[in-house]
This record gives sequence, structure tokens and C-alpha cells, in this order.
Amino acid sequence: MISKINLLRLCCLFALLNPFCMMGQTKTFTLHDLIPGGKTQYRFIPQNLRGLQWCGDTFIYTKGDSLMGGESTKPVRLLFTCQQLNDALTAAGYPTVGSLPAFSVPYKDRPVLAFTAKQVRFHYDYRTNQILGSYKLKKGWENYDFCPANGYLAFTEGNNLRILSPENQLKAVTEETAAGIVCGKSVHQNEFGIYKGTFWSPKGSALAFYRMDESMVTDYPFVNITTRGATAEPHKYPMAGMKSHEVTVGVYQLATGKTIWLKTGLPKEKYLTNIAWSPDEKSIYIAELNREQNEMHLVRYSAETGEKEADLFTETDEHYVEPQHPVLFLPDNPEQFIWQSRRDGYNHLYLYNTKGELLKQLTQGKWEVLDVLGFDEKGKALYFSSTAPSQVSSFDYGDALYVGTSRLDLRRGKCYEVTSGGLQGVHSTQLSASGKYLLDTYSTPDVPREINVLDAQKGETLRTLLTAKDPYAGYAMPEITVGTLKAADGTTDLNYRLVKPINMEAGKKYPTIVYVYGGPHAQLVTGGWKNGVGGWDIYMAQRGYVIFTLDSRGSANRGRDFEQVIHRQLGVNEMADQVKGVEFLRSLPFVDGDRIGVHGWSYGGFMTTNLMCSYPDLFKVGVAGGPVIDWSNYEIMYGERYMDRPQENPEGYKAANLKLKAGNLKGHLLLIHGDIDPVVVWQHSLGFLKACVDANTYPDYFVYPRHLHNVIGKDRPHLYEKITRYFDDYL
Repeated sequence: MISKINLLRLCCLFALLNPFCMMGQTKTFTLHDLIPGGKTQYRFIPQNLRGLQWCGDTFIYTKGDSLMGGESTKPVRLLFTCQQLNDALTAAGYPTVGSLPAFSVPYKDRPVLAFTAKQVRFHYDYRTNQILGSYKLKKGWENYDFCPANGYLAFTEGNNLRILSPENQLKAVTEETAAGIVCGKSVHQNEFGIYKGTFWSPKGSALAFYRMDESMVTDYPFVNITTRGATAEPHKYPMAGMKSHEVTVGVYQLATGKTIWLKTGLPKEKYLTNIAWSPDEKSIYIAELNREQNEMHLVRYSAETGEKEADLFTETDEHYVEPQHPVLFLPDNPEQFIWQSRRDGYNHLYLYNTKGELLKQLTQGKWEVLDVLGFDEKGKALYFSSTAPSQVSSFDYGDALYVGTSRLDLRRGKCYEVTSGGLQGVHSTQLSASGKYLLDTYSTPDVPREINVLDAQKGETLRTLLTAKDPYAGYAMPEITVGTLKAADGTTDLNYRLVKPINMEAGKKYPTIVYVYGGPHAQLVTGGWKNGVGGWDIYMAQRGYVIFTLDSRGSANRGRDFEQVIHRQLGVNEMADQVKGVEFLRSLPFVDGDRIGVHGWSYGGFMTTNLMCSYPDLFKVGVAGGPVIDWSNYEIMYGERYMDRPQENPEGYKAANLKLKAGNLKGHLLLIHGDIDPVVVWQHSLGFLKACVDANTYPDYFVYPRHLHNVIGKDRPHLYEKITRYFDDYL
């Protein structure tokens, strides 16, 4: 028998030999654990409340086969079960469902939920357990837009616009037959905040919609390889400097069944964005942007005649103007609206009257308004989310590692934060219908997810709905640190994230991968859970890699000048900043400066290829996914915003044309592309391959058949296994 003393000695020895065992950190991850689409990835996502949203002032979410709900401080209760829903469906003469579907809230203040099952849209009153209405849908119908004021459902069928009444009477709004004419769908490549193509009037008497003529736009020849004998699938893709599509706006009046067209005039090649109705339904407001994207006019049109009523104001910028949000009218004053603009260098709120006169700037500071949530019950206060730092009372400066929600008193102009946190953290909030309460989903580097109900005015936590456990508990996790580095300009602070290998050994030097994006509308280093680290970063740290990410100048949420430094010279300043990051890495004692790789997708694919060819002695291995290679082959809206037309900026396009750098390639570079990518078309990477053949350099290549811009779904773990093997082989 082993004595107690000897047993204790054995336990201590075992703990010294297996320190992670002692701490319970013994398990290791697979790619399927950490990559979206993986068979077991669901286990490692922080716990959430499925379908959490407001229905009036009642918060609702799905739990198993039940829908739960509650109000402010009242106990959470069962609203209904799947069986009760099926009883209601049976009573209405419809087939049952096997599990609770996804619900949406069609009305602001009624206990009614909408869901779709077996090609029928249902409206369900959960208090009376009755099906109130149903819309019989057909295969091929898309882009649904429900109007709560009249109960009509707008949608597209092919390239035409239709509406369905509550009695299931079908009306054709458009009957276009010419090729290239598209009605009721999103336009302008979903830029400028555009995400749909139909806009119901406030009282439901009319429907505004986009009509796009892309018949003059060049076809890009996608190929469907799944058919017997591959078949062509042409896709309209307007490339920089080439002919763009032409857009107009129609207004369909339900009472007359007639459509009038807004007289937006010449030139035809301009962007009609941020469509909004006036509260009285008499006018439509549009942000009109010239093709050069350096001049925006806010224009008001008559919804009854189509005539231009007023050109309210103009915004210009020597680089570009990028309107993202429509006018927002004050609930208690139809003569005033709020406009969002970056005119002072940061996205802020401005109050205007309908004459186009600026009344006052509502918010200001070196931080960005990210989203407007809505008004309080009386319409006297506005709630918005922003990067304003929570620990600076004057809201002077935000580095985008903190996102909170604030309340703005519209009359007094005073603003205060209603969420709370430290220097880091991300609050994602939803405002209830009355404006009295907020659902606050919150995370920090150390808090996976916490969901609270807040008093919207006072910011007090009324109840906690969820405190998620660490989904990585029991697994060996890397150390993750964040910090700042000076940009290549010597003055701008840049946020970085460093993920260290697990079980680091003193004196050992490790291979390092720079994960990069670098372009607009993206922020990789955040103040949320694990500072926004990706599952692949954790997996590679487990395999003995250092993973480094730097949000260079040009990335999102740091203001206009921070982003616009890339204008007309994409890749130049971003790469200079990334090189500063590599200099920092090489100063670290555990980084092997001779084994540095780089990986990125889309703009990050452009950066990866560019870094490999521009700094061939700095980067040994790269993996570029969906890479932009030649910006003259990229689409007009995004490409011309940041580069102007090729005819206007030939030197900028030449400097960013990676085909001209193909001869510089020394290290191992793997390019990956989806063959039906509608964002960065296949021509980009194929063109680079041809340039490498001509220059006698030797990249590697992999194609994902029938995948779009990103490899998603069940094939994504395969993608990251491919990427991992490449770095294992060569780094």
C-alpha cells in the first residue's frame, strides 16, 4: 500500500510533468471544433438565447420546443409550445411543423409573430393561439417585404415586382420582359447601405421600388460544371472604368394600380441611395451620388408627380462621400429629420429641417456613431451605438475597442451612455417598441456573453437573462494580448492582437502568421470576446504558431482620415503599416524572423499577394483567398470609390496591379478561389497565374467548385485544413 506521503509526492510529480492536467486544461481542439461549418463547432460558440428580440415590450426567445418571454422585471414565462402552435395550425387547416420555426415580429406593438413553413407565411397571435393570416408563397419568389400598415407582402418573381394582399390576391407591379431590366431588387452592388429594393410608405398607400437597367453592362461568363456539358451562366458585372447600370425609382399607388417614375434626370450613371418617405407620404428623399462619388445631393421628390421638389443640401469631399443611412424624421415633428455624415471627420448626427437648413450638430467627438436604434416613447430622446469610450465623460476619442449605447436628449443636446464597461467591450443592443427598455448583449475579452434587460433612460440593469460559460473551459488555450503600434506615418496608433503558442518553451523561436485584411468596412481587433480572435487562430496556436493581426490604416471605425489614407493608392500605406507590425514581431524573442507567413481573404487576399511580391525577403509563405489582383477588373461602386477610374488614375492602378509584380515572388504562395465568385471574379487569380507563368515564378493554386466569394458551409473545414497543411509544409 502506498503511504499518504508517497501518494502526495506522486501527485505533485504528475502535476509538474503535466501542468495543464493539474489545471484541467488537457483537451485539444480539432478544426471541426473551431471552424464554422464544422461538425462540432456549435459546442464552442458562447451560449446564446436563440431568436432573442422584442415583440412590443415583451422580450422573446426560443428554448427547445418552447417560446419564452418576459417584460422588464417580471418573471420569464412560457408563451407557447410547439404543440400549441401545431394545434393552431391544425385548427386553421394547415400541416403541422416538426419544431419551432424562426420568428419575426411584423407589427410594432401586437402579440403577433410571423413565420414561414411549407411555403406559407403565417401570422400567429400567441396570446389567443390563433393563426390570424396566411400568405401562400411559390417557389422562386424572393425579396419579401411586409407592410404592417396594410398587410400587403411585396416580393420579386424573376426580375419583376409583385404584391400579395392579405386575401392572397396577386397584383403585378411591373411586367418587364426585356433582358437586363430588374425591378424590386437591391442595386449598386449593395453599396451605400443598400440592402433591399422596395420601400413601403408609412401608411401603406404606395410602394417605392428600384428599377435597374443593366442591359448595357458587360456579362461575366460563369460556368456551371454540374450540368452534362458545362453551361454558361452570364452574370452582369460592371468593372471599373466601364459602362455602369442605370437606376430609376418608381412609385406604385395601390389605389390606382399605376406607377409614376421619379424624374431623377441626367446623368443616368449616378447612385440613388438611402431612399426614405416623408411621414405624410407626399415626398421621397434620396441621397444622389455622382459616379465619381465625391459629391452627394440630398434631393426631395414628389411621390405623386415624380417632380423634383428641392435639392436640400450638398456634401462634397476631395476623396469620396459615402452616404450609408436615409433621413430619419423626428416622431413628434415631421418638419425635422436627422442625417448622418462624416463631414467633420467622424460619422455623427445632424438635425435638419425640411427646407434643408442645418439646425445643429447633435453629436461630436473623435469617435463614430455606428447605428441609430430608435426614439424613446415621447420622441424626445434618441438611442444610438457608437465607439465613444465609456470612461471618458466628454466622449473625446474612441479607438473602436469599446462599443456602447448612448441616450441623446434632442431638446437639450445632452448625451450620456446607458451601457457601461471598461476600456474594452462590445454592447449590441435592441430597443423595445416603446423605447423604455434595451436588450443588451455584451461581451469583453474575458466575458463570452452576457444578456441583460436595461432601463433605457437610467441605464440600470433590470434583470440578467444569460451569463454564458466559457465554451473553451477544459481546453488548452493560448495567451491572447492586444496593444498598439505606431503606423508607418510615425504618429497614428494601430490596434494589434497577438496570439501566442500554447505551452511555449523558453528560448524557442516559433513560426508566425500575419492574418490580414487591411481594407475599409472591416475591423479585426475588437474589444469583444477574446478580442475578436478567430477559431483558426486558436487552432494554429495549438499547433505551435504565433498569430498576429494588425488593423492598419484604411480599416473601419476610426474616422474618415484614418480610412481615406488609402485613396488612389490601394495597398501602399496598408502594407507599410503591416511591415511595421512585422518589425515589432521580429523584436520579440519567441518569434522566428526567418519564418513569417501571411494569410488573408478578399482585400486580405490582395494584401497577402501584394506583401509576398512587394516584400519577398520578409514573408516566406502566404495563402491568399479570393484575392483582388488587378483593380481594373473589380466592380465600379467599390473600386472607383477608392481608386477613381483607371483612366483618371493610371499610375495608382499600375502600382496596385499584382500581375506586374508576379516576377518578384520568391516564397511559397497558395492562391484559393471559388469558381463562381461574383465579388472578386475568377479572372483575378487566373490572371495572376498567367503572369507568374510568363515571369517563371511558381505559385500554388486551389479552386473550390461552385463556391461564391467565401467558402462556407460544410466545405469550410476542408478549406482550413488545406490552409493549415500549406503552412505546416512550408513554414
